[in-house]
Amino acid sequence: MRIRVAIDGYTAAGKTTFGHELAAAIRHRGRPTARASLDDFKHPWGQSIEHRYDRLTGEGYYRNAYDFDSARDLLLTPAGAHGTGLVALCGHDPLTGTDHRGILVHLPADAILIVDSAFAFRPEYNDLWDYRIWLEVSPELALHRGIARDAPEEGFEEAAKLHRDRYHVAEAIYLREVPARGLANTTIDNSDYDTPLRLHISRPDGA
Repeated sequence: MRIRVAIDGYTAAGKTTFGHELAAAIRHRGRPTARASLDDFKHPWGQSIEHRYDRLTGEGYYRNAYDFDSARDLLLTPAGAHGTGLVALCGHDPLTGTDHRGILVHLPADAILIVDSAFAFRPEYNDLWDYRIWLEVSPELALHRGIARDAPEEGFEEAAKLHRDRYHVAEAIYLREVPARGLANTTIDNSDYDTPLRLHISRPDGA
């Protein structure tokens, strides 16, 4: 049956790379996989005023950036064991705002959908995951990685402000409101990209 896997953690915890590597390992074992990111299910900038989605505050980012309805209806619900298998792997392109919600692909009945995202376990779609992975890194390391990643494009000062005042504030709100670490089936220390260390594992939902 189809399985939906969430990879959650701080911004710059290494979720996207880990997701790609996990998908490759699963395919090597003979199961079909699909990859998605909930960053591709945000409201486009053209609707930022309507949704109170801003580039400045952590509160605005956490409360208003994500398009929960599209993620649930177009990706996670149909990807479930009893869903149609017909999914949109992207809502709006995060750079251009192009609407991809009408582009659908079919997941085989035994496919594993691996989705990375900050805030993946929030209640708007937490009930739709079959397995949850939390990547553990310290907030300080995540901040350092995020600034280093985005500084070449944004400039150091802008990248530092973006991560310090927006992403990390949003993540602090999330972790106050959602027991994300406690919801994870598996916790992995990803402080060293080359040697991730499994800290905790439990049975998947319904197992």
